[in-house]
Amino acid sequence: MTYAFYYDAPGNEKIYRLVTKAIGDQRPEGLIAAVVTKTDTGLRHLDVWQSRQQWLTFRDGQVRPAVAAVLADLGIPAPAQPPEEHELDLVDVAP
Repeated sequence: MTYAFYYDAPGNEKIYRLVTKAIGDQRPEGLIAAVVTKTDTGLRHLDVWQSRQQWLTFRDGQVRPAVAAVLADLGIPAPAQPPEEHELDLVDVAP
């Protein structure tokens, strides 16, 4: 079942680019769409995946380790809690 969600994370474009570089250019299996926008407090990530399990596998195996490494390299303490994910009731997504 398709899984769509968003989460807000503190940070900026520089940190986002460093994390993206640490993850690599390979498109993750199951990713349908990913959009990142600026907010007043950081960045909002909106993703659509083929399944929630594919997202969790990628998040736990690639995203969180990359974020931790980038923040450590920058001397920024890791947040006490990961960003809260908000599931969306997806109607459609166009390629």
